[in-house]
Amino acid sequence: MNMERQYQIDTAQNSDFLKKARNELLSFGHKFPSSKGSSYYLGDDGTPWKTRNRETWITSRMAHVYCLGSFLSHPGSKELASAAIKGLCGELHDDKNGGWYAGLTADGSILPNKQCYAHAFVILAASSGVLAEIDQADALLQDALAIYDKYFWNETEGLSCDTWNTEFTELDDYRGLNANMHTVEAFLSAADVTGDEKYRMRAGRIIDHVIGWADENDWRIPEHFTSSWEADLECNRDHPDDPFKPYGATPGHGIEWARLISQWALSTFSDNTTAAASYLTAAKKLYRRAVTDAWNVDGAPGLVYTTDWNGKPVVHDRMHWTLAEAINTSSVLWHVTGEAEYAEDYSMFLQYLDEIVWDHKTGSWFHQLDRDNKLLDTVWPGKSDLYHAVQATLIPLYHPKLSIAPAVKKHKLIG
Repeated sequence: MNMERQYQIDTAQNSDFLKKARNELLSFGHKFPSSKGSSYYLGDDGTPWKTRNRETWITSRMAHVYCLGSFLSHPGSKELASAAIKGLCGELHDDKNGGWYAGLTADGSILPNKQCYAHAFVILAASSGVLAEIDQADALLQDALAIYDKYFWNETEGLSCDTWNTEFTELDDYRGLNANMHTVEAFLSAADVTGDEKYRMRAGRIIDHVIGWADENDWRIPEHFTSSWEADLECNRDHPDDPFKPYGATPGHGIEWARLISQWALSTFSDNTTAAASYLTAAKKLYRRAVTDAWNVDGAPGLVYTTDWNGKPVVHDRMHWTLAEAINTSSVLWHVTGEAEYAEDYSMFLQYLDEIVWDHKTGSWFHQLDRDNKLLDTVWPGKSDLYHAVQATLIPLYHPKLSIAPAVKKHKLIG
């Protein structure tokens, strides 16, 4: 086989390459469900780490992933997705106060707080579950949207808050864009699945804020905010590699926002190329700033985790999810613009995946590497879930205006 062809977008060899990666990932994750459905954190070889917390966001992601697997006829996928949906409807759900616990400890104790981030992923999981015709998924989606609308969405601001206490009586002052980013993903999926366009409109309101903040900051997106939505650019300077609230700019999020903005614009302005154009221009600027700041900037291939506000790397570690999003967004921008730079980037990212990030012994992806591309486990030990990696084997193949689950379900392939 011509090795370069397998990295080249829109070739049969590339489709085969992605299929192989996807099948290995889906096979790797089969042992995730606990007896009641909540997801175990997976270890390096796919063995569940049963001493770790079983978290709602991971369970939701695995439900979504195996719904995708069911559309692709991967053996056992619907049963695995059903197990995770059972966990979301059962032990992870707060029957007293409503919503979903952050998770459960190994002994079944409740992890405190109600996270916007986790609730956004419940919406995503439920939307995919509806498409997969999984029992309880319809009720789960209705419940998830109602809880989100009541506690997390702020109609006046056009943004979502971040964290409540378990009883939904005290709201934390922190506001963050990570939760809002995955809210955009969840709202687009909900709109595609239910036909309720208010969720697409809400996604657009969040996106308008993000583009404004990015434009004011040389296309590096502020991540952390006060309760009045004033950017806190110094947040976590003393803990720069935090997995959810790192200091500085996170290039992977700039890349991910670029893809979501493109999806929103294409789905919202399908008959108005002029209206879509300004958003696609913003997406291109976000992507290029992030890749310029992060890719191969310290003498080795890979995308650094964070930079300061001038684009200088702060945490040099390479996270697998950042690469996954780079694969996704370069493919989307190629299909939207036809500009060769995106196809070239895509090939570069896939070669790096194949040669360094893909653990060919287990079929999974290494979650964290250091600046020399050696395995590291300070932020992401093991291989917690499959969400980013599996999506990166599908998004390059499907029409970018649809959320990935509806696109796969409806066979909306590119070309």
